[in-house]
Amino acid sequence: MRFGFFISLALLLPVVASAQAFGDQPEETSSFSMAVSPQYPAPYSKATLSFLSSSLDLANATLSVSVNGKNIYKGAVQPVPVTLGRAGSVASVIATVSSGGANYNQTAVIQPQDVALVIEPTSSAPALYPGKPLIPLEGSTRVVAVANFKNASGKSFGPSSLSYSWMVDGTRIANSSGIGKESIMVASPLQYRSRDVSVSIMSTDGSLVGGASLALTPVSPSVRIYENDPLLGIRFDRALSGAFTIQNTESSLYATPLSLPTTSGTPLIRWFLNGTSAQTGPSITLRPSGKGEGSASLSLIASAGESVSVTMNLSLIFGAKPSNFFGL
Repeated sequence: MRFGFFISLALLLPVVASAQAFGDQPEETSSFSMAVSPQYPAPYSKATLSFLSSSLDLANATLSVSVNGKNIYKGAVQPVPVTLGRAGSVASVIATVSSGGANYNQTAVIQPQDVALVIEPTSSAPALYPGKPLIPLEGSTRVVAVANFKNASGKSFGPSSLSYSWMVDGTRIANSSGIGKESIMVASPLQYRSRDVSVSIMSTDGSLVGGASLALTPVSPSVRIYENDPLLGIRFDRALSGAFTIQNTESSLYATPLSLPTTSGTPLIRWFLNGTSAQTGPSITLRPSGKGEGSASLSLIASAGESVSVTMNLSLIFGAKPSNFFGL
């Protein structure tokens, strides 16, 4: 199963704008610019039109906006929202600014396209964990673009036929870009920093384009310890912390790390009893021996490579005070 921070983003055909002037104008043509925000609005969302000019007095001008021939706004020059339709639907925008007895036009074509960016960190997570693995320190994350491109008539374009252009921190990654390259492997940023990943997608005929972006932020690893009950199995519903009482002649514990990188394989888990190495692997069985009551300290270190590790400590309470605390 693919997995990641499912981030659902939508893509939009960038604005195609051209300036035309109508009415009585001076010989030197004055105009204005029109921008659409966000760059890639989602289907059934709103895009905002904004207007700027270095030659027209927009404060004393009037604005009218029509979409697909229907007038949606008339009044002072200000940002205007445009309601978009389904993926692939076309919104043809004409904005007219009236200033000094002359009319000036800008046009734009907005065509929203759906894209979901899915992150798949190569990191550890407990079995049956209801959440998602997290972005690891000094690991990597696979980012997958799931594109749902449609033209104006509703015809879909297969994701493998689209061209993908990936950028990481503003740099185009040429060897991960091209037709059908729907995913990219991205190295985790340093701790407390983030890494920007973006993709631009285009149909083979260039008629449909879109893009999406996200920021990857690594999460410090952690580890959980669970009781391995002989009848119920591993009690993933209850993580142990602080202290654990051994009530039977023996008890088994199971540890699983969260957000350790798995690029080089499964994380290594080492158990220590009263500071002495006792076991390697995810499980340990504790058998008190002797008489009386007592306590001991149990700790583990989960590591991936030489530089990424996480430690957890647990106090053990047992009902018989042994001469050799435990027979392991």
